[in-house]
Amino acid sequence: MQLTETRLTESHRPTLDQALEAIRTRAYWSPHPEHPKAYGENAPADGLAAFEALRGTRFDLKQPGTDGWAGGEVSPYGIELGVEYPHPDPDVLLPAMRAGMPAWREAGPELRALVCLEILARISARTHEFAHAVMHTSGQAFMMAFQAGGPHAQDRGLEAVAYAYAEQTRTPEAAAWSKPQGKRDPLALRKTFTAAGRGVALVIGCNTFPTWNGYPGLFASLATGNPVLVKPHPRAVLPLALTVRAAREVLAEAGFDPNLVALAAERPGEGLAKTLAVRPEIRIIDYTGSTAFGDWLEANARQAQVYTEKAGVNTVVIDSTGDYKGMLSNLAFSLSLYSGQMCTTPQNLLIPREGIATDAGRKSYDEVVGDLAASVGGLLGDDARANALLGALVNPEVKSRLEGAAELGEVALPSRKIVNPDFPDAVVRTPVIVKLDGGKPDAEPAYLSECFGPVSFAVAVDSTADALALLRRTIRDQGVMTVGAYTTSGETERAIEEVCLEESAQLSLNLTGGVYVNQTAAFSDFHGSGGNPAANAALCDGAFVSSRFRVVEVRRQA
Repeated sequence: MQLTETRLTESHRPTLDQALEAIRTRAYWSPHPEHPKAYGENAPADGLAAFEALRGTRFDLKQPGTDGWAGGEVSPYGIELGVEYPHPDPDVLLPAMRAGMPAWREAGPELRALVCLEILARISARTHEFAHAVMHTSGQAFMMAFQAGGPHAQDRGLEAVAYAYAEQTRTPEAAAWSKPQGKRDPLALRKTFTAAGRGVALVIGCNTFPTWNGYPGLFASLATGNPVLVKPHPRAVLPLALTVRAAREVLAEAGFDPNLVALAAERPGEGLAKTLAVRPEIRIIDYTGSTAFGDWLEANARQAQVYTEKAGVNTVVIDSTGDYKGMLSNLAFSLSLYSGQMCTTPQNLLIPREGIATDAGRKSYDEVVGDLAASVGGLLGDDARANALLGALVNPEVKSRLEGAAELGEVALPSRKIVNPDFPDAVVRTPVIVKLDGGKPDAEPAYLSECFGPVSFAVAVDSTADALALLRRTIRDQGVMTVGAYTTSGETERAIEEVCLEESAQLSLNLTGGVYVNQTAAFSDFHGSGGNPAANAALCDGAFVSSRFRVVEVRRQA
């Protein structure tokens, strides 16, 4: 089947226009349904069957430079996937990827955007299959894998395409230039301006959100004229391999080189990302993961434009509240969702030791912590509901951190083991809340390091002013992806906002309903700010796409 420009325009130009309007207004909009039933009566069974058919197979993408096969994914739910993926010879694959750049550049921003939207549409039609792939590589519960790994990830990809199109079309394609010279003939030139990609882009995937974190960089680079090499996390290859396959199919059908998108699966312990990152062909890198490797990329991949999302110590300041029950419920859900394995999950809860004012009367520090522990316990008291919220621990390191947290301070809420009847080998644990004293002069207190997973610290501070000082130190030294705060004081609210403005942190105030500090909506919310150590880029803004291409000018005598 051939995809003509006319057909792509008819199918996707209206969606692109709506996306451009959404990033301008920041209003709610999504073309990708969140509910599983929206995909048709047979979609759930077909998606599961498609996922099961992939297990135990060789995922052949027919890309050049395949020198062997790699695999070994085991689901956090305890089943082996048994899929083998092509292992690349970079000396062969990277030149083949670059070969498709001239035609892709000549296609121009609009056609590139429309091709990207067709890729996203193909992925969207297979959301159920992708949901199982995300679930069994990340440990997310099915509904979260369906939504975050499907429509929400697709929204983030589309958002990146919209920003890429807007930035590339800011400059006209051509201009007639004439400078008056008095009595002499004017100086006249014809000028053309072409958005040209920088070179091969490398997407280094993460284990927890392979599509949600992978799609912004992938589609931003592709839409701006760059080939994209996708290097998944070795425990979460399948969702991105399915993405690469869809992209290659669409590119070929649209008349472009399918090698503009390729997969780089690695063998155990190979460290392929480090090898690829310093290749001269790699000009753009997108990375989500540990601070240590993110810092290494920023320091060593000097030939590339590097976009990183690293670790942060997300913080909530609790000063006062006009809805005590709603605050506790909202925080309990935020701490529990996906077992705290989100880069936006709150870790530190800063609470004045003399207590807080609430609509239910004054509550002491101990009462606030105890009531929050009870709220989490009530939320997760039913094992079926707990499994649907918690998912499974993504790797043994998370389990070790969870088990070690009890040694750091007084445990206000112990973690408990939950059995998943459908997947008895899954490691499912409820969150732990540990009390810590923020007034002790520890050189390196536990709350100033990220403890990734279902671990939260209720930090007693002398006052709200001390909480804000600690918040500022945390943002500046460790970085945050999210800040939450609860207060009924306008003066305190302004003070918290000022800290976040000065230190460049995204703030959520007084959330007590169905919106949570660890969730962001594409087209409206910025994920990260790019202005503190947790991330050097925001998903998604103009800066996220504008350095992925350069405008090359050609002047001709008129």
